[in-house]
Amino acid sequence: MRVIVTCGPSWEPVDQVRRLTNFSTGELGLMLAAALVREGHEVVCMKGDGATAGVEAAGAEVVLFSTNDDLLRKLAGRAGWAGAVFHAAALCDYKVKLVAGAGRARKLPTSAGEVTLTLEPAAKVLPQLRALFPAAKIAGWKYELDGTRADVLAKAERQISECGTDACVVNGAAWGGGFGMVEAGKPVMEAGDKAGLCALLVEWLRRRTAVRGAA
Repeated sequence: MRVIVTCGPSWEPVDQVRRLTNFSTGELGLMLAAALVREGHEVVCMKGDGATAGVEAAGAEVVLFSTNDDLLRKLAGRAGWAGAVFHAAALCDYKVKLVAGAGRARKLPTSAGEVTLTLEPAAKVLPQLRALFPAAKIAGWKYELDGTRADVLAKAERQISECGTDACVVNGAAWGGGFGMVEAGKPVMEAGDKAGLCALLVEWLRRRTAVRGAA
């Protein structure tokens, strides 16, 4: 099967040398891409160009992206190509709309003193994946720091419903240790670490593909 994995951080420019970005190394997505290749899938790994993990997606085609819009363009260029998409990239929620207090300099001068950034929502990629890959199995991610496990599960169920995805991986302080794999109306599956999650996702895709083939 053809599979796309997104991973690593996106970034949005403040000026020509400064960026807004996320804490993400891309390690999990690179590990998953390699595991899917070992399973026999043809894998494209779209990796944020700021990813720092010293892990290789062995056997996968690696495509670098920068901003949310850049990733969306590259996904659109593969529209309909993939039978599965694992969207693990840590994308920016906001981008810079206006910089006030520093004029129009390409590099904000420190001599400008206080500078005010006005932010606006950045492009959301996950809600657009179903239109790009209508027949694919799609898994999103939900990383939460605040709330309870019940809160995280509710948000994962809502993501699945609103985005038309098949599953959602959850983690973060609100979830606790390890990872959860959420499918609407089904028991939550858990993995203790990244390697365990990769094995779980590979098996999930195998089972979902077998069910579709049997139908």
